Amino acid sequence: MVVVSLDRWVGKVAIVTGASGGIGAAIAQQLVEEGLQVVGLARRVERVEELAKKLQGKKGKLHGVKADISKEEDIINAFKWTSDNLGPVHILVNNAGVSEKTNLTTEGDTEKWRKVFDTNVMGLCIATREAVKIMKAKNIDGHIIHINSTLGHAVPPFPGLNLYSASKYAVTALTDTLRHELRHLELKIKTTSVSPGRVATELLNGKGRDPKALEMLKKFPSLQPENIANGVLYVLSTPPDVQIHELTIQPMGEAF
Repeated sequence: MVVVSLDRWVGKVAIVTGASGGIGAAIAQQLVEEGLQVVGLARRVERVEELAKKLQGKKGKLHGVKADISKEEDIINAFKWTSDNLGPVHILVNNAGVSEKTNLTTEGDTEKWRKVFDTNVMGLCIATREAVKIMKAKNIDGHIIHINSTLGHAVPPFPGLNLYSASKYAVTALTDTLRHELRHLELKIKTTSVSPGRVATELLNGKGRDPKALEMLKKFPSLQPENIANGVLYVLSTPPDVQIHELTIQPMGEAF
């Protein structure tokens, strides 16, 4: 007997934030290959459009929409575009996230703090609100997935990542909050936190990082974006009466 299947999502609409690269692009691609209509939100929408061209001929289709997840108006407009052009959202993957090198002491940068929380926390909250409003109005038993991090469960002993870790701790709490609120409203909308360990993406490996820190990170094992996308497909494939509340994915040999 088949226990898990994505058949019920075929032809349905999924929104993936931060879909221009890394984990977001991998999730968008796999959902398209499974037959979904996927809206990829990103500031660098041209990269989503390039991926959409590569995915032509697949079971589903990828649509790029330009949106800055730190801006409420962009998020609201993206959901409106989706409803008007494709139909109501059934799946939301809150993947967009930023990390800024700063600290909480003498050189703490207020603007960098704000940028991290506006994207990683406020953007996630706004997108979630918009998705739930649509799912509730259309009586959709949807699924909301937060791409969290193991840093949202334990603070690493590395300087410069403190605000990122704090923002992910907020995602952990918000996943619990959302589950309780959905239960209180008697809505059959699933919510899942997916917490990867270190992933080989631009987020933690990109420009602006301390070269010594980057060199040190190379010594640690890492996951590939596709590994996280596989986890997302797994939680989506569970039966309607099964909810995976937290899925932690770590590379073999990770020391923290």
